[in-house]
Amino acid sequence: MQVTSAIRYVLVAGEASGDILGANLIAHLKELQPEATFEGIGGPLMEAQGLKSLVPMDRLSVMGLVEVLGRLRELLGIRKCLYQSCLKNPPTAFIGIDSPDFNMPLARKLKQAGIPTVHYVSPSVWAWRQKRIFNIKKSIDLMLALFPFELPIYHEHNIPVVCVGHTLADDIPLQSDAEEARKKLHLPTQLDGPVFGILPGSRGGEVGRLAPLFIEAMKLIKLQQPKATFLIPAANEERKEQIENLLHAANMEAVLVDGQSRTVMTASDAILLASGTAALEAMLVKRPMVVAYRFNKLTYAIMSRMLKVPYVSLPNLLANDALVPELLQDDVTPANLARRLLQTWQSFVGDQNIQNQYRQLHEMLRKNAGATAAQAIVSMLEEKSK
Repeated sequence: MQVTSAIRYVLVAGEASGDILGANLIAHLKELQPEATFEGIGGPLMEAQGLKSLVPMDRLSVMGLVEVLGRLRELLGIRKCLYQSCLKNPPTAFIGIDSPDFNMPLARKLKQAGIPTVHYVSPSVWAWRQKRIFNIKKSIDLMLALFPFELPIYHEHNIPVVCVGHTLADDIPLQSDAEEARKKLHLPTQLDGPVFGILPGSRGGEVGRLAPLFIEAMKLIKLQQPKATFLIPAANEERKEQIENLLHAANMEAVLVDGQSRTVMTASDAILLASGTAALEAMLVKRPMVVAYRFNKLTYAIMSRMLKVPYVSLPNLLANDALVPELLQDDVTPANLARRLLQTWQSFVGDQNIQNQYRQLHEMLRKNAGATAAQAIVSMLEEKSK
């Protein structure tokens, strides 16, 4: 491996899950290339690994087709600045981490300028907007995919791809300890009733859409399980205040936790959550769950017509089966949420088959993701330099 003092990576992550992946990747790139430097856009975890973040990561955190429109000018301005900076001082490689609608157009222009490009986390091209694969081929030199089911479409189109697994699968033990998690949250290890983790998301918009429905579902559950305890992790102070206000308005009590969403999941007997990476994390801590999501109505109308797969949650996509209940859009009602969560909790304990599937999926994703991704990037660059 040829190592020079000029190794410099530009990385761009747009949300918390990308920050986790990016930090792990930087740590392993530093092991292979100790002289490497890192800049771009990332969160606190990437910054702790040495990334110089040029823009706060939360400026890129926006979800939904319609929701992006209100921030379009700002997003285009940030992307233009990154592009000009890379042209002025070309990096060893550009690494986009998820956020494909932001990163792919930038990667395409940088690749045209002769800069090697990598994308970490496959866009859901296998699920919807499949014609994107042709643009992806023009935009990247290497795709780092998290899941095995994502590989065939890249092989079909001769796009270099490596399945690296997921850092969460590496970090989370195969057996999680509910009692220890409850101690960390200062809860009694033995409670008279069930503990339900309630995770309505980390963005203000999704919390606004989902939390009121989740809280009404909590009320219905309380009628059937009067001794139930509800745990709600708040991603930040803004979300905490938002959730507190919603609980107060509904005259409902819950234990609000600052962050620590994984600890909340581990401490829970069952989980109600917004669709996303949290569903994967819940599967990895081996807890029963109900996955729910409501989009902006126009966003959902567009996406539902484009969707090519029968599931939206990662556990079901990985299993290629309805492993966990999914409730979307108009089906997300308090009555449905309460009923499905209670059913899922009550049936999980005795269903060894589902527990075994959780474990098998966990083992499948354990590939030492950061090290595998870093080595794939270095190998690609070595091949291009020959």
